[in-house]
Amino acid sequence: MPLTLIGTGNSSSVVRIAGRDDTRRFLENLGIVNGSQITVLSEYGGDLIIKVCEARVAISKTMACKIHVA
Repeated sequence: MPLTLIGTGNSSSVVRIAGRDDTRRFLENLGIVNGSQITVLSEYGGDLIIKVCEARVAISKTMACKIHVA
């Protein structure tokens, strides 16, 4: 399921990253790779603030939809 559906305060593991190569590389540089743990800290208008690799990162709703978690 897409990251946008797990809800604020919940953690999940990345199982797949969809999108073009440049999108996947961008997310990889943020530490978002298969198997990494992501916690949704807050949501505002669909955009998310997440915690990944002990860092807080803001991503758009469009980008969050490309991250599939389990």
